[in-house]
Parts: sequence; C-alpha cells; structure tokens
Amino acid sequence: MKLISGTGEFTGIDTSTIVLFCFEKDFAADRDLKELNKRLNGAVQSLYHSGEFEGKRNQTFVLHTLNNLKAGRVVLAGLGEKKKVDDDSYRQAAGTIARVPSVKKSETLAFFLNKNEKESAVSAIVEGFLLGRFDMKDYKTGDDNKNDLTRSVSFISGNARLSRAYGKALVRGELISEAVILARRLAAHPGNILTPKAFASEAQMLAKKHSLKCTVLDEKQIREEKMGALLAVAQGSEQPPRFVILEYNGGKKTDKPIVLIGKGITFDTGGISLKQAADMDEMKGDMTGGAIMLAVITAASRLKLPLHLVTLVPLAENMPSGKATRPGDIIKSRKGKTVEIINTDAEGRLILADALDYANKFHPQAVIDIATLTGAALFVLGYAGAPILGNNKRLMDALKAAAHNSAEKVWEMPLWEEYRELMKSSIADLKNSGGRPAGTITAAAFLENFIGDWPWAHIDIAYVDLEKSGQPYIPKGPTGIGVRLLIELLSHWKKL
Repeated sequence: MKLISGTGEFTGIDTSTIVLFCFEKDFAADRDLKELNKRLNGAVQSLYHSGEFEGKRNQTFVLHTLNNLKAGRVVLAGLGEKKKVDDDSYRQAAGTIARVPSVKKSETLAFFLNKNEKESAVSAIVEGFLLGRFDMKDYKTGDDNKNDLTRSVSFISGNARLSRAYGKALVRGELISEAVILARRLAAHPGNILTPKAFASEAQMLAKKHSLKCTVLDEKQIREEKMGALLAVAQGSEQPPRFVILEYNGGKKTDKPIVLIGKGITFDTGGISLKQAADMDEMKGDMTGGAIMLAVITAASRLKLPLHLVTLVPLAENMPSGKATRPGDIIKSRKGKTVEIINTDAEGRLILADALDYANKFHPQAVIDIATLTGAALFVLGYAGAPILGNNKRLMDALKAAAHNSAEKVWEMPLWEEYRELMKSSIADLKNSGGRPAGTITAAAFLENFIGDWPWAHIDIAYVDLEKSGQPYIPKGPTGIGVRLLIELLSHWKKL
C-alpha cells in the first residue's frame, strides 16, 4: 500500500472513497460539511438533525455521492467534542474507518485534512489506519487475504505548506505502525513455530535488514556466562535457550547506551507449578516483552534516532519434565546471588535477573525492561494500563509523559522496604515469589536486586498485551502495546 501526501479541495479529489473528519455537533461551523451537504441535496444536514450521525467519537457514516463528486463515496468520521480532541482521537477514528467494509473494498482512499491538523495528528491517523486493519492471516488458507483491496491512501490538505510538512509525518506513522505490527505478529506465532532458536533467527534477520549489530549466545555460551537463572528456567524443555544482543548506535561513539530488556518466554506452562488449562494457549505470547524490544530497536534504526541502544532478550521455554526445576530448588544467578524457587511459574523474573546483570557490561546510562510478568497486574490497573516501577524520578516522569503522548497508559507503583523484605529467603539470598499480596510490586523488588548503579524502569504489560474483544486500532489478539510508548520516550530522550 502506498501513502501519498497532496494538496487540493475534497470536491476535486478523484478517488474511490474520501474520509472527512467531523467534530461533534459542528455541522453549522464546518465549511466542508456544508459544501458536501449542498452537493448531496441536504443529505448531511438531515443526518445531523435525525441523530444518525452527530460527529461523536468513533461514529461513522458512509454517503454515496451518486456522481455529485469525483469520489464515489464519502465516509464521515467522528472525532467527538472539539475541545477534547487530541492525536488519539484521530488515531481511534482512523482505526475505526480501517474496518468499514466499503473502505476495505476501496482501491484508492483519501483522508481530507480540513482541520489544520498537526503533524503528530497526521502520524496518528496513519498509525490508526494501518494498525486498525491489521489481521494475522499467516496460518489461514483460502482467499481471505484478498478481502482488502486498497492500493493507495492519500492525505490531502487544502493548505500547501501543511501538505509538504505531512510527508515526514506519513513516513514516521508508517514506520511506527510497522514496528507495532512486527511485535503483534511475533506474539501471535504459536510456540511450536516461534521457539527460542526461531526468535533468535528472526532477530538476526532483522538486524541484517536494518543495519544492527546482532550476537546470539547459544546454550554453551549462556553457561559460560554463568546465567544460572536463565538455564534453570530452560532446563525442563527440549528447546534450548538463547540470549539475543542487538546494538544500534545513531549517536556519538562515546555515548553510553540505553539498554532495553524484553522477557522472551516463548511458551509458559508454568513448569512444575503448572498453570490451569483455561487460557493456557495465550502463553505463546509470554515473549511479548522481547518482541516489543526487538520492534523498538529496529524502529529506532529506521527513524535514525540519535541514540546508542542495546537490546537484550533472554529466551527460553518453561516446561514441566523430569529435568525441570522444582519448587524448593536453589539456583545461582549470573550475579552470584542464590535464589530459592518457590514457584516455577515465577520464571520471567529469573531470566530478566540474568539479563539485568548482563546489562552492566555496557555501562548503561539507563535500563528499561518490559515483560508480561505478573498475574497480579490485573488487580492493579485491570486491562486499562501498565504498572511501572523504578529508581529514578526523571526516568519515571519521562515514561509518564511518553504514555500521555502515545495514549499507552502507565501508572507508577511504590517500591517500599516492606516489599523488599518479602523477597528474602531463609535459606538463600532471595526467593522468586513473595506470594499473592502486592505480587506486581514484589516482582519488581526481586528484579531490583540485579540492577547496577544506573537509572532503571520496569514495565509490566501482563494484562495489556492481549485484546480480547477489539478496539478501534487494536483488533482482537496481541496489542503491541509498549512499542509506541517506548518509541515516543526515545524520540524525546534527554540524558538523566
């Protein structure tokens, strides 16, 4: 699909379908709606008066022009109340439009930008449209892939100066969308396909394509690195672990890197502490944190961000077997700290512990990890946002600002001494579970033992990684939430 920016008036656009954005109850003040109403013999005014369309948030209506315009159809897309409209209003409207049947069957589509939209809003429209139309069809047979006929999408403004500026916004929106879709696709692959080895191969392929340095440690090299926590999680599976290291340097050679760590459990049965059968199929997505960080570093390279980044993805499959780690076992992490295994289903923090310690090799300016880590996250923020924890106020504030701008919500939780006490073991240095109380926070308190002397942030995406029903630009399935958040953070990065 080709994205094009241009200048003109909507009445002269020769395309299958035009999209007009509308504010709520704003017909009388909208010059283009009044012109459209005139051309369609009062049809638009009738819609507003009848209440069939009022410009409410994510409301749509398709009008056939019957040769009164060069375009065959006009789709009205509601943004909601004018004073409440932001970039995400456009993103949601475009995501809703993406799944309208007549839009999907339009060979050419044009968004008419008549509200003096900012570049960030145009980027949001691209994101909403591309993400809203995403459909994982890799394992489907038949003609399903022929349903979407759109060959080109134009973004037309009546203002030539704005139209020229929109070109960069289109590129940015498309690159960000492709990064989110990469994360979604990886998270959607089943565990029998996307093994630790297959994930590592995907990382190598993407590194070659996007000029990244890539190193993959195999099981022998992981053992040489003394990553006992990662090995303990992997030992029950026939699939050997991997440890992926990706590097991008678009800044100065002397810049210390920002290290991005993503959990990469390619399938999580819970191990000996076996999960319930209901919804266990969703555990193929327990590598979503790794997928997000892979997507973020490839997007950073494509966007040419002036930063030095390192991505670490520890990869393993958590399975029960005669070789599997048992509750009550004691293991030794790369850092040398011993850990009593209370629950083998608290495995994500173990592989992250070795990765956090490995990050010290790079003398980082900051470290951020992201993971589908705790079931307890459901009882913190539900499905609406991700809990975050960390040790640096400026980093936390930057994450919150990025969350606001990207509409990927986060909320900071405290790391009090009481939570740290819960993670101490009577027979080892630490235990890997503090029980049900404050489980999201105690997991972060465990991870804190493995960080170095640098700013650190932890993001728990356990209940925002999967959409069960479907939202405007987040269809049912893996969400990719975290990609846009971190790209926004890194795009405005300031040294801490």
